[in-house]
Amino acid sequence: QVQLVESGGGLVQAGGSLRLSCTASGRTFGDYVGWFRQVPGKEREFVVRISWATGSTTYADSVKGRFTISRDTAKNTMYLEMNNLKPEDTAVYYCAAPLYTRNNRWTADSWGQGAQVTVSP
Repeated sequence: QVQLVESGGGLVQAGGSLRLSCTASGRTFGDYVGWFRQVPGKEREFVVRISWATGSTTYADSVKGRFTISRDTAKNTMYLEMNNLKPEDTAVYYCAAPLYTRNNRWTADSWGQGAQVTVSP
C-alpha cells in the first residue's frame, strides 16, 4: 500500500503561515488524498481532501478561507498551505490516502508520520 512521508511542521505566531508537504510512494488504490489533524486526548479531525484526478477539493468549515490543499502530480506530492493560523490550529497534522467515508465520516487506510504545528498567541 501507499507510504507517506511528511515535512514542514513548526512553531509560528498567530496570524503566521506554514506549509506542509507529503510525498507518496506506491499506489493509493483510490482517488482522494488529504489531511487530518489531532490534538492529545481528542479524536482525529478531517481537515481537507482533494481528488488526485480532477483537483476538486472539500474543506472542513474550521479552515475554509485559510488553508489550501494542492498536489504536484509529477512529484507525487501534496501540500497544505496554512495561512492566518490560530492557536486552535495547534495539532499534529497527518497526510492520508486513500480517503473514504465510514460511518458518515472521512478516514483513510494509510497515514504520514505526523507533523507538529504549534501556533502561539
